[in-house]
Amino acid sequence: MSDTVIDIDHVSKRYSLSHQHRADSLKAWLGSMAKRVTSMAEGPTDEEFWALKDVSLQVRHGECLALIGKNGSGKSTLLKMLSRVVPPTCGQIRVCGRIAGLLEVGTGFHPELTGRENVFLNGAMLGCPGQEIRRRFDAIVDFSGVERFLDTPVKHYSSGMYVRLAYAVAAHVDSDIQIIDEVLAVGDAEFQKKCIDNLRLQLANGKTVIFVTHNEDLITTLATRIVELSQGKLIS
Repeated sequence: MSDTVIDIDHVSKRYSLSHQHRADSLKAWLGSMAKRVTSMAEGPTDEEFWALKDVSLQVRHGECLALIGKNGSGKSTLLKMLSRVVPPTCGQIRVCGRIAGLLEVGTGFHPELTGRENVFLNGAMLGCPGQEIRRRFDAIVDFSGVERFLDTPVKHYSSGMYVRLAYAVAAHVDSDIQIIDEVLAVGDAEFQKKCIDNLRLQLANGKTVIFVTHNEDLITTLATRIVELSQGKLIS
């Protein structure tokens, strides 16, 4: 039986970049539409941008994979596709197991809801039933350290508080694969250490971890394999 939990098969992602200026008034909008009609005869005004180009990669059970590369290399796009936030333009991604993703500050949170309410909302989005969240609620709050602000709408949270609560939820739901973008860089040193200890525990329990970081110490400490992206292509 194969121990592959993620199979990325010739995946590409294309975005269309518009070069039309935004109109801030009805008059400007009418003017831009007239220009657009005129420009249609001259050629397209949108540009194709390939965030990922023909990427193939397999991730094994229990592996801790670090994705590295310069900003704009396609790392976050790949994580979003693995988390099913965006679909690939072509190619296939096959996942065996439940994914818990922590992609960017505020992902999965509703700004008007309180921290308490968002714990249940985010847990549900990660596939964790309400009764399970209730059972683990105290542990989530204790890990996050935001108990004092639990009944405050999260729109008033700092980015660090967002990350604390979001990671605490992701760390306490049942998942087979955890995906983490650069968001841990927002937290303070004490919280980062707590997260790294938690990731070590999850790896020891056979979980699979994929993370994006520019922190070389974190790569040295956790990664069992390193994959580099450049301009949307896999180079190592």
